[in-house]
Amino acid sequence: MTEAHIAHLKVFRGEPGGATRYDEFDVPVEEGMVILDALHWIQGNAAPDLAVRWNCKAAKCGSCSGEVNGKPRLMCKTRISDLDLDEPITVEPMRSFPLVRDLVSDVSWNYEVNKSIQAFTPPAGLPQEEWRWQQQDIERVQEYRKCIECFLCQDVCHVLRNHETEKPFMGPRFLVRTAGLEMHPIDEGDRRGYLKDTGNIGYCNITKCCTEVCPEHIKITDNAIIPLKERVADEFYDPIQWAWRKLRGKPAAGAAGTPLPMLQGGSASDAPAAAKGDKPTSEG
Repeated sequence: MTEAHIAHLKVFRGEPGGATRYDEFDVPVEEGMVILDALHWIQGNAAPDLAVRWNCKAAKCGSCSGEVNGKPRLMCKTRISDLDLDEPITVEPMRSFPLVRDLVSDVSWNYEVNKSIQAFTPPAGLPQEEWRWQQQDIERVQEYRKCIECFLCQDVCHVLRNHETEKPFMGPRFLVRTAGLEMHPIDEGDRRGYLKDTGNIGYCNITKCCTEVCPEHIKITDNAIIPLKERVADEFYDPIQWAWRKLRGKPAAGAAGTPLPMLQGGSASDAPAAAKGDKPTSEG
């Protein structure tokens, strides 16, 4: 085995509240190998106690999310041949979320956010067999259904990653889910008040970093977040709409849904000092 066929991995290790470190491993590279394969080799040959979450190894379950060389990625979809083997490959957990152990992050906060969103609300009294809509309406919302809940978009979002806001922010994954509900042709729910006052959509400044890391290539910013921002702006900040509501005696949309929990400090706070200043990158 020549030096050119060896990958040098620096893998984050540690638990919350304890000492953390980067362990280094030389991994033999085979054709088609991905980062998850390298971690399995490490588990089988060097560090059997290495914790890493994974399931399908087909980029469909969203379980093996992490950060490779500072970029949020699915480890089963990151080919080693696409990386520079002359440099060490750094593998870390998602830094926006609390650390469980080694490469495993606690993503349970996301499920609490999901519970706060008003569910699909079809017309009351209309039997399901009488639901009707146009194919173009379904095609519009189908993109949002591609989400595999890897939470890479949540991880890269600077609002969630920096933990510097006074109010919680629902994040791009749940803006996508809300868009799928709001734009459904027969949904009668009104989540604009929720988006403004509970989900705090105003925190998003549409940098498109979430779109860049999405493994399903969902156009999160253009097709979900911006249309929702436009709906919120029309409802709450358009002076003509405000005057029309006053004239009709109709109040603005209320903040439906339950309050969001704050996302606690992520695993970046557990990283060794030399790595704390690292920022996610969007380069390959």
